[in-house]
Amino acid sequence: AAAVQPPPTLEQELHPAGALLDLAGQQPPELARETIGAYLHAAELLGSRTAELHVALASIHDNAAFRPEPFTRLYQRSLYQSMRAQARGTIGMLRAQKHRLDDSAREIAETLIAQESAVLAKFSRLLQMKIDAQRTRCHGDFHLGQTLFTGKDFVIIDFEGEPERPVSERRIKASPLRDVAGMIRSLHYASHAAVRGQAPTLLVGSSTHFTAEQWAGYWYIWSAASFLRAYWDGANAGGFLPTDPTQFRTLLESYLLEKALYELRYELNNRPEWAPIPLEGILQLLQ
Repeated sequence: AAAVQPPPTLEQELHPAGALLDLAGQQPPELARETIGAYLHAAELLGSRTAELHVALASIHDNAAFRPEPFTRLYQRSLYQSMRAQARGTIGMLRAQKHRLDDSAREIAETLIAQESAVLAKFSRLLQMKIDAQRTRCHGDFHLGQTLFTGKDFVIIDFEGEPERPVSERRIKASPLRDVAGMIRSLHYASHAAVRGQAPTLLVGSSTHFTAEQWAGYWYIWSAASFLRAYWDGANAGGFLPTDPTQFRTLLESYLLEKALYELRYELNNRPEWAPIPLEGILQLLQ
């Protein structure tokens, strides 16, 4: 008879094995449902509404400004070159400004600087396969601040794109997974903001054996996984996402890394004390 596996310890549950995409294929465990509660449902609802937005935008075929376009090798190379240039510029900025960070943040910065080649290698996967997907019109600057919660549903606002990018660049169609990556990164920020006292309490737990950072990380991973699972369920029928799991992972992780690097540039320029949030996010994506 097969050996009975012991139930996971609380320590194991707080650090679930597997990448975000792997966890998105699972139902949240009982601990997540008990401690995160209504936020899981809200994340799922937001994922569904995001999928509906992208399906609607991709369904417009009689207007060239909205008509979906296929990924091409040329576009993939252009995307890679843009992401690589941003990465090198951001790490160069970090190298020049790390003296402004406190000791613990500077240590994280040094770790990232030493892994610059790993960042570039992550983006280079965009050149290693033909990605079978479509580029569409999408939100362009998607995060929690671009949503209004009515108490029962979400309303998505502000479609002007990232203010840092020129208008000509904002008009270029992209994979809707770029919006998905922006929201996932926003959920990561929300968990850290709660720890810093910048948001309402996200978790209520009876255990005193784990830090607020651990609980916040747990909230983030299962909220993001729930968002991604609901998004996939709703958007898959739109025909604009890669159906191959490797292509999907490559594209989503590239956009996540691009967004985290964008966040790091912003924090270095505006709030150096917040730089550890994107720094830690980047290092997690390199694991």
